[in-house]
Amino acid sequence: MSSWSTELELVGAGGEPVDLWRTINSHGLVDLPPTRIDAEARTLEATVRIRGARPRTIVLSEGTPGRALLRAVGPRPGARLARDLAGAAAHLLRLDEDLAGFYAIAAADPALAWATRGAGRIVRSPTVFEDVVKTICTTNCAWSATERMVGALVSNLGDEGPGGRRAFPTPAAMAVAGEAFYRDVVRAGYRGRYLLELATRSADGRLDLEALNDPEPSDDEVEQRLLALPGVGPYAAAHAMMMLGRYSRLILDSWTRPKYARLNGGKPVKDATIVRRFRRYGHWAGLAFWLVLTRDWVEENA
Repeated sequence: MSSWSTELELVGAGGEPVDLWRTINSHGLVDLPPTRIDAEARTLEATVRIRGARPRTIVLSEGTPGRALLRAVGPRPGARLARDLAGAAAHLLRLDEDLAGFYAIAAADPALAWATRGAGRIVRSPTVFEDVVKTICTTNCAWSATERMVGALVSNLGDEGPGGRRAFPTPAAMAVAGEAFYRDVVRAGYRGRYLLELATRSADGRLDLEALNDPEPSDDEVEQRLLALPGVGPYAAAHAMMMLGRYSRLILDSWTRPKYARLNGGKPVKDATIVRRFRRYGHWAGLAFWLVLTRDWVEENA
Protein backbone atom coordinates (compact mmCIF):
# COMPACT_ATOMS: atom_id res chain seq x y z
CA MET A 1 0.00 0.00 0.00
CA SER A 2 1.41 3.41 -0.87
CA SER A 3 1.66 6.18 1.68
CA TRP A 4 -0.49 8.43 -0.50
CA SER A 5 -3.98 9.26 0.65
CA THR A 6 -6.53 12.02 0.34
CA GLU A 7 -10.03 12.72 1.58
CA LEU A 8 -13.29 13.18 -0.31
CA GLU A 9 -16.09 15.30 1.07
CA LEU A 10 -19.16 13.12 1.52
CA VAL A 11 -21.94 15.37 0.29
CA GLY A 12 -24.34 14.95 -2.60
CA ALA A 13 -24.93 17.43 -5.40
CA GLY A 14 -28.00 18.74 -3.57
CA GLY A 15 -26.08 19.27 -0.34
CA GLU A 16 -27.51 16.11 1.24
CA PRO A 17 -25.38 13.89 3.51
CA VAL A 18 -23.72 10.73 2.18
CA ASP A 19 -23.18 7.82 4.56
CA LEU A 20 -20.19 5.93 3.19
CA TRP A 21 -20.89 2.51 4.69
CA ARG A 22 -24.60 2.59 3.79
CA THR A 23 -23.57 3.52 0.26
CA ILE A 24 -20.99 0.74 0.02
CA ASN A 25 -23.71 -1.76 1.00
CA SER A 26 -26.22 -0.41 -1.54
CA HIS A 27 -26.41 -3.58 -3.69
CA GLY A 28 -24.79 -6.93 -4.34
CA LEU A 29 -22.82 -6.02 -7.45
CA VAL A 30 -20.50 -3.94 -5.26
CA ASP A 31 -18.96 -7.17 -3.97
CA LEU A 32 -18.15 -8.52 -7.44
CA PRO A 33 -14.64 -8.16 -8.93
CA PRO A 34 -12.94 -5.82 -9.46
CA THR A 35 -14.63 -4.28 -6.41
CA ARG A 36 -14.58 -5.91 -3.00
CA ILE A 37 -16.13 -5.12 0.37
CA ASP A 38 -14.19 -5.87 3.53
CA ALA A 39 -16.89 -5.94 6.20
CA GLU A 40 -14.43 -6.23 9.07
CA ALA A 41 -12.29 -3.28 7.97
CA ARG A 42 -15.37 -1.45 6.60
CA THR A 43 -13.65 -0.65 3.33
CA LEU A 44 -14.46 -0.71 -0.36
CA GLU A 45 -11.65 -1.74 -2.68
CA ALA A 46 -11.90 -1.11 -6.42
CA THR A 47 -9.44 -1.58 -9.26
CA VAL A 48 -10.11 1.14 -11.80
CA ARG A 49 -8.80 1.84 -15.26
CA ILE A 50 -7.18 5.27 -15.65
CA ARG A 51 -6.59 6.74 -19.09
CA GLY A 52 -2.91 6.80 -19.96
CA ALA A 53 -1.88 4.69 -16.98
CA ARG A 54 -2.00 1.15 -15.63
CA PRO A 55 -5.09 0.23 -13.62
CA ARG A 56 -4.86 1.25 -9.99
CA THR A 57 -6.47 -0.24 -6.92
CA ILE A 58 -8.08 2.27 -4.59
CA VAL A 59 -9.42 1.70 -1.08
CA LEU A 60 -12.17 3.80 0.48
CA SER A 61 -12.84 3.95 4.20
CA GLU A 62 -14.19 6.37 6.78
CA GLY A 63 -12.08 9.50 7.15
CA THR A 64 -12.54 12.53 9.31
CA PRO A 65 -16.21 13.36 10.03
CA GLY A 66 -18.11 13.92 6.80
CA ARG A 67 -15.28 12.65 4.62
CA ALA A 68 -14.02 9.42 3.08
CA LEU A 69 -10.38 8.42 3.18
CA LEU A 70 -9.04 7.40 -0.24
CA ARG A 71 -5.81 5.39 -0.50
CA ALA A 72 -4.08 3.92 -3.54
CA VAL A 73 -2.11 0.69 -3.90
CA GLY A 74 1.28 1.03 -5.57
CA PRO A 75 3.61 3.93 -6.28
CA ARG A 76 2.68 7.38 -5.08
CA PRO A 77 0.64 9.02 -7.88
CA GLY A 78 1.56 12.31 -9.46
CA ALA A 79 -0.80 15.27 -9.25
CA ARG A 80 -2.76 14.40 -12.41
CA LEU A 81 -3.15 10.72 -11.52
CA ALA A 82 -4.16 11.67 -7.97
CA ARG A 83 -6.94 13.87 -9.39
CA ASP A 84 -8.05 11.04 -11.68
CA LEU A 85 -8.15 8.56 -8.79
CA ALA A 86 -10.20 10.97 -6.67
CA GLY A 87 -12.55 11.50 -9.64
CA ALA A 88 -12.91 7.73 -10.10
CA ALA A 89 -13.81 7.32 -6.43
CA ALA A 90 -16.36 10.14 -6.57
CA HIS A 91 -17.88 8.52 -9.67
CA LEU A 92 -18.19 5.13 -7.95
CA LEU A 93 -19.95 6.73 -4.98
CA ARG A 94 -22.15 8.80 -7.28
CA LEU A 95 -21.36 12.02 -5.42
CA ASP A 96 -22.59 14.05 -8.41
CA GLU A 97 -26.17 12.88 -7.85
CA ASP A 98 -28.78 15.12 -6.19
CA LEU A 99 -31.04 13.10 -3.87
CA ALA A 100 -32.40 16.07 -1.92
CA GLY A 101 -35.80 15.79 -3.60
CA PHE A 102 -35.98 12.09 -2.84
CA TYR A 103 -35.09 12.70 0.80
CA ALA A 104 -37.85 15.30 1.08
CA ILE A 105 -40.46 12.68 0.15
CA ALA A 106 -38.84 9.83 2.09
CA ALA A 107 -38.76 11.85 5.30
CA ALA A 108 -42.57 11.63 5.48
CA ASP A 109 -42.67 7.87 4.79
CA PRO A 110 -42.24 5.70 7.95
CA ALA A 111 -40.83 2.89 5.82
CA LEU A 112 -38.13 5.10 4.31
CA ALA A 113 -37.35 7.95 6.70
CA TRP A 114 -34.25 6.00 7.80
CA ALA A 115 -32.75 6.44 4.32
CA THR A 116 -32.41 10.20 4.77
CA ARG A 117 -29.43 9.52 7.03
CA GLY A 118 -27.25 9.23 3.96
CA ALA A 119 -28.50 6.05 2.23
CA GLY A 120 -29.89 5.74 -1.28
CA ARG A 121 -26.77 6.31 -3.37
CA ILE A 122 -26.24 3.31 -5.67
CA VAL A 123 -22.56 2.47 -6.22
CA ARG A 124 -21.83 2.26 -9.94
CA SER A 125 -18.98 0.84 -11.97
CA PRO A 126 -16.47 3.00 -13.84
CA THR A 127 -18.29 2.22 -17.11
CA VAL A 128 -21.82 1.47 -18.25
CA PHE A 129 -20.37 -1.48 -20.16
CA GLU A 130 -19.23 -3.10 -16.92
CA ASP A 131 -22.59 -2.60 -15.23
CA VAL A 132 -24.50 -4.04 -18.21
CA VAL A 133 -22.21 -7.10 -18.42
CA LYS A 134 -22.56 -7.74 -14.70
CA THR A 135 -26.33 -7.33 -14.94
CA ILE A 136 -26.53 -9.93 -17.73
CA CYS A 137 -24.50 -12.24 -15.49
CA THR A 138 -27.24 -12.03 -12.83
CA THR A 139 -30.04 -13.23 -15.11
CA ASN A 140 -31.72 -16.58 -14.47
CA CYS A 141 -29.04 -17.99 -12.19
CA ALA A 142 -27.90 -18.35 -8.59
CA TRP A 143 -25.66 -15.67 -7.12
CA SER A 144 -22.79 -18.17 -6.96
CA ALA A 145 -22.95 -18.48 -10.75
CA THR A 146 -22.82 -14.70 -11.12
CA GLU A 147 -19.72 -14.61 -8.91
CA ARG A 148 -18.11 -17.36 -10.99
CA MET A 149 -18.81 -15.67 -14.32
CA VAL A 150 -17.68 -12.19 -13.31
CA GLY A 151 -14.66 -13.58 -11.47
CA ALA A 152 -13.57 -15.50 -14.58
CA LEU A 153 -13.90 -12.43 -16.79
CA VAL A 154 -11.78 -10.29 -14.49
CA SER A 155 -9.12 -12.85 -13.58
CA ASN A 156 -8.57 -13.99 -17.19
CA LEU A 157 -9.09 -10.84 -19.23
CA GLY A 158 -8.57 -7.85 -16.93
CA ASP A 159 -5.37 -5.80 -17.04
CA GLU A 160 -3.25 -6.09 -13.90
CA GLY A 161 -2.32 -3.13 -11.74
CA PRO A 162 0.25 -2.68 -8.95
CA GLY A 163 -0.45 -5.16 -6.18
CA GLY A 164 -1.77 -7.82 -8.55
CA ARG A 165 -5.43 -6.79 -8.66
CA ARG A 166 -7.08 -6.67 -12.08
CA ALA A 167 -9.49 -4.17 -13.62
CA PHE A 168 -12.66 -5.18 -15.42
CA PRO A 169 -11.81 -6.24 -18.99
CA THR A 170 -12.25 -3.84 -21.87
CA PRO A 171 -14.76 -4.60 -24.64
CA ALA A 172 -11.80 -5.33 -26.93
CA ALA A 173 -10.38 -7.93 -24.54
CA MET A 174 -13.76 -9.60 -24.21
CA ALA A 175 -14.38 -9.49 -27.96
CA VAL A 176 -11.25 -11.46 -28.90
CA ALA A 177 -11.74 -14.11 -26.21
CA GLY A 178 -13.83 -16.35 -28.46
CA GLU A 179 -16.87 -18.54 -27.91
CA ALA A 180 -14.92 -21.38 -26.28
CA PHE A 181 -13.74 -19.06 -23.51
CA TYR A 182 -17.29 -18.10 -22.58
CA ARG A 183 -18.42 -21.71 -22.77
CA ASP A 184 -15.55 -23.49 -21.01
CA VAL A 185 -13.92 -20.89 -18.74
CA VAL A 186 -16.66 -18.42 -17.85
CA ARG A 187 -19.28 -21.16 -18.15
CA ALA A 188 -21.80 -18.49 -19.04
CA GLY A 189 -24.20 -20.85 -20.79
CA TYR A 190 -26.57 -19.10 -23.17
CA ARG A 191 -25.30 -15.74 -21.85
CA GLY A 192 -21.94 -16.37 -23.53
CA ARG A 193 -23.13 -15.40 -26.98
CA TYR A 194 -24.78 -12.27 -25.58
CA LEU A 195 -21.62 -11.19 -23.77
CA LEU A 196 -19.51 -11.83 -26.87
CA GLU A 197 -21.88 -9.88 -29.12
CA LEU A 198 -22.10 -7.00 -26.66
CA ALA A 199 -18.32 -6.81 -26.40
CA THR A 200 -17.77 -7.10 -30.15
CA ARG A 201 -20.25 -4.37 -31.00
CA SER A 202 -18.80 -2.13 -28.30
CA ALA A 203 -15.22 -2.76 -29.40
CA ASP A 204 -15.83 -2.03 -33.09
CA GLY A 205 -17.83 1.13 -32.42
CA ARG A 206 -21.28 -0.04 -33.46
CA LEU A 207 -22.48 0.28 -29.87
CA ASP A 208 -21.73 3.11 -27.44
CA LEU A 209 -23.06 2.12 -24.04
CA GLU A 210 -21.39 5.09 -22.36
CA ALA A 211 -23.80 7.34 -24.28
CA LEU A 212 -26.50 6.05 -21.93
CA ASN A 213 -25.05 8.41 -19.33
CA ASP A 214 -26.51 11.29 -21.33
CA PRO A 215 -29.31 12.79 -19.18
CA GLU A 216 -31.25 14.16 -22.15
CA PRO A 217 -33.09 11.05 -23.46
CA SER A 218 -36.27 10.12 -21.62
CA ASP A 219 -36.49 7.02 -19.44
CA ASP A 220 -38.68 5.43 -22.10
CA GLU A 221 -35.97 5.97 -24.72
CA VAL A 222 -33.23 4.60 -22.48
CA GLU A 223 -35.34 1.57 -21.61
CA GLN A 224 -35.91 0.80 -25.29
CA ARG A 225 -32.21 1.12 -26.05
CA LEU A 226 -31.42 -1.28 -23.23
CA LEU A 227 -34.08 -3.77 -24.29
CA ALA A 228 -32.51 -3.80 -27.77
CA LEU A 229 -29.24 -5.12 -26.33
CA PRO A 230 -28.43 -8.84 -26.51
CA GLY A 231 -29.41 -10.61 -23.30
CA VAL A 232 -31.36 -7.70 -21.81
CA GLY A 233 -35.02 -8.21 -20.93
CA PRO A 234 -37.36 -6.21 -18.67
CA TYR A 235 -35.59 -7.20 -15.43
CA ALA A 236 -32.10 -6.46 -16.78
CA ALA A 237 -33.27 -3.16 -18.30
CA ALA A 238 -34.74 -2.02 -14.98
CA HIS A 239 -31.58 -3.05 -13.15
CA ALA A 240 -29.31 -1.31 -15.64
CA MET A 241 -31.46 1.82 -15.38
CA MET A 242 -30.97 1.83 -11.60
CA MET A 243 -27.23 1.63 -12.16
CA LEU A 244 -27.56 4.63 -14.50
CA GLY A 245 -29.34 6.63 -11.82
CA ARG A 246 -32.71 6.35 -13.54
CA TYR A 247 -35.15 5.11 -10.91
CA SER A 248 -38.55 5.28 -12.55
CA ARG A 249 -38.70 1.50 -13.12
CA LEU A 250 -39.11 -1.04 -10.32
CA ILE A 251 -36.91 -4.12 -10.43
CA LEU A 252 -39.50 -6.89 -10.27
CA ASP A 253 -38.00 -10.37 -10.36
CA SER A 254 -37.73 -13.69 -8.54
CA TRP A 255 -35.93 -12.07 -5.60
CA THR A 256 -37.70 -8.73 -5.19
CA ARG A 257 -41.27 -10.06 -5.39
CA PRO A 258 -40.89 -12.70 -2.62
CA LYS A 259 -38.86 -10.29 -0.48
CA TYR A 260 -41.59 -7.66 -0.71
CA ALA A 261 -44.18 -10.30 0.12
CA ARG A 262 -42.22 -11.30 3.26
CA LEU A 263 -42.12 -7.68 4.33
CA ASN A 264 -45.90 -7.58 3.98
CA GLY A 265 -46.74 -10.57 6.15
CA GLY A 266 -45.94 -13.25 3.59
CA LYS A 267 -48.87 -12.58 1.30
CA PRO A 268 -47.98 -12.31 -2.42
CA VAL A 269 -48.53 -8.83 -3.83
CA LYS A 270 -49.46 -8.09 -7.44
CA ASP A 271 -46.98 -6.05 -9.44
CA ALA A 272 -49.63 -3.39 -10.06
CA THR A 273 -50.15 -3.03 -6.31
CA ILE A 274 -46.43 -2.60 -5.71
CA VAL A 275 -46.22 0.02 -8.45
CA ARG A 276 -49.11 1.94 -6.88
CA ARG A 277 -47.47 1.83 -3.44
CA PHE A 278 -44.41 3.66 -4.75
CA ARG A 279 -46.10 5.95 -7.26
CA ARG A 280 -45.82 8.89 -4.84
CA TYR A 281 -42.06 8.83 -5.44
CA GLY A 282 -42.40 9.65 -9.13
CA HIS A 283 -39.13 9.16 -10.97
CA TRP A 284 -37.56 7.86 -7.73
CA ALA A 285 -40.11 5.03 -7.37
CA GLY A 286 -37.62 2.29 -8.18
CA LEU A 287 -35.09 3.64 -5.69
CA ALA A 288 -37.74 3.79 -2.95
CA PHE A 289 -38.74 0.19 -3.70
CA TRP A 290 -35.11 -0.95 -3.63
CA LEU A 291 -34.44 0.73 -0.29
CA VAL A 292 -37.51 -0.84 1.30
CA LEU A 293 -36.27 -4.25 0.16
CA THR A 294 -32.67 -3.77 1.27
CA ARG A 295 -33.15 -1.91 4.55
CA ASP A 296 -32.28 -5.01 6.58
CA TRP A 297 -28.81 -5.44 5.12
CA VAL A 298 -28.05 -1.72 4.72
CA GLU A 299 -29.05 -0.91 8.30
CA GLU A 300 -27.53 -4.07 9.76
CA ASN A 301 -24.18 -2.99 8.38
CA ALA A 302 -24.52 0.72 9.25
